[in-house]
Amino acid sequence: MDWLTLGQMLNTTLVFSTALIFAALGGIFSERSGVVNIGLEGLMMFGAFAAAVGGYYAQDAGYETMAPWIGVLCAMAVGVIGALIHAVASITFKADQTISGTVINFLAAGSTLYLVKLLFEGAGETPLIDGFSKYPIPVLSKIPVIGPGLFNNYPTTYLAIILVIVVYFLLFKTPFGLRLRAVGEHPSAADTLGVNVNRMRYVGVMLSGMLAGIGGATITLTTTGTFAHNTISGQGFIAIAAMIFGKWNPLGAFGAAVFFGFSQAIRNYVQLFGWSQSIPQEFIYMIPYVLTIIVLVSAVGRSSAPSALGQPYDPSKR
Repeated sequence: MDWLTLGQMLNTTLVFSTALIFAALGGIFSERSGVVNIGLEGLMMFGAFAAAVGGYYAQDAGYETMAPWIGVLCAMAVGVIGALIHAVASITFKADQTISGTVINFLAAGSTLYLVKLLFEGAGETPLIDGFSKYPIPVLSKIPVIGPGLFNNYPTTYLAIILVIVVYFLLFKTPFGLRLRAVGEHPSAADTLGVNVNRMRYVGVMLSGMLAGIGGATITLTTTGTFAHNTISGQGFIAIAAMIFGKWNPLGAFGAAVFFGFSQAIRNYVQLFGWSQSIPQEFIYMIPYVLTIIVLVSAVGRSSAPSALGQPYDPSKR
């Protein structure tokens, strides 16, 4: 493998990692507040659909340069709405959080496919749109290997990396982060100190929807250019694995997301070698998912979830 190919693989790794970073950061907000969010897959699906539809209509209206960003805004809004359903069910009505998240996944899968067919005359996918283009950072993008790999990326990739630092600071260096983590660890103690537990959990879940929505939009606007029933293809579950393997820490989740992104990049580059022709393509496409299972198994007993994760809060039992 030459240096040029190495730089391209690094770049491809970051492209595949970006959506996982957004969704994993979203999952951290929800689960740090004490609410399990299995629905990241569905929230990403909502975001990918909203970005494709919003971007298409914006582009059709003549807003070509702004269309991708309008798509991102649509994805954020729809992601928040999807997360609000999960929040109402699991926080207000104290439904089982795993079941509620699973319902979100099924709801997203069915409703988005139905709406695509409804809006686009029975088509199985949205029309192709012009998404984001890669933006090379002056000077830095000229550095051999590292330059093309790190500094010639989509705007969403730069945004995801910046958000890792912002979310880390927000969670561990601000009063808001302290309150959010408190309601996920010791909600009764937090309530005693005047923190509105349910309100903080609502905020955490809705932030997860917003970020997961951006994650789904990233796939539509950088990789596929369209939305179909298989656009997300398990990326939400891989993001959950990244969150767990990263120990509910933004920096750890970032590292895990890059690892999973690398596994997807390998899947693409393995097919360039002659010896891979003798391997069934299905096995090559299994690589990221097999690695996800291996990582989750290895994380058992090593990752400590927030103490009150999955436990609805009842003020009367304080």
